[in-house]
Amino acid sequence: MITALCAAACLAAAPTSLGAWEPDVAAARAYAEQRPGVVSFAVRTDGRFWGHRTTRGVPSASVLKAMLLVAYLRRGDVRARPLRRADKRLLAPMVRRSDDVTATRVRGIVGDAGLYRLAKVARMQRFKTAPIWGMSRVDARDQTRFFLHIDRFVPPRHRSYAMTLLRTVVPSQRWGVGRATPDGWRISFKGGWGSGSGAVDHQVALLQRGDLRVSVAIMTTSNGSHAAGKRTLEGVARRLLRGLDDVTPPAGPRPAAAAPPASS
Repeated sequence: MITALCAAACLAAAPTSLGAWEPDVAAARAYAEQRPGVVSFAVRTDGRFWGHRTTRGVPSASVLKAMLLVAYLRRGDVRARPLRRADKRLLAPMVRRSDDVTATRVRGIVGDAGLYRLAKVARMQRFKTAPIWGMSRVDARDQTRFFLHIDRFVPPRHRSYAMTLLRTVVPSQRWGVGRATPDGWRISFKGGWGSGSGAVDHQVALLQRGDLRVSVAIMTTSNGSHAAGKRTLEGVARRLLRGLDDVTPPAGPRPAAAAPPASS
């Protein structure tokens, strides 16, 4: 039997289907250092991980709404039945246009227990709720772990709906990573911002091309203005995702990806 330690080592050493591609972390860090505020980020593929200040805890703002969406769909009274109009009236505005009123209602339904259960399943290590949901603590490392296979955390009957919401964020909120998506890649994402003040501007995304997956989380604080925060998010994203438009899925069937090492 292959031990867990050996399996993790073999995975770390194995080439990925993304070939030699790596995010340009050095360029992203250099850019971030020239911007106002404080920036942390992470990029994850199956078996590989890169980042900068990846465990810096920040207020979640509206990126928590992706967790609220999944936690709601995992509830015992929801997961086994078709979604009703009342469910969709809560979830669609919360995700697609980042409505706070519906998010507060969903938070009241799933509670801290539902969020912590999801965090445990997703192997988040530092997530912490707060009485005001937007002040819950998240970090880039945990969020890329959650987003890389976010669809797997959703019950099968609700996966298509959940991913459609994350892919159809309204045009007015498709700034930052939404403007930096490489050609040929499909993006599912959620952003969060501090009421337009620039105090908090974050984005977490899953990019897919065929069977290939890349998750990215960019967390910024103290930007001075929302406009500055949006520019920082886009600039960091463009540098991290540089070269992905040249990566194409391998021909033929691809074996199911193993889970990343527990230390990643």
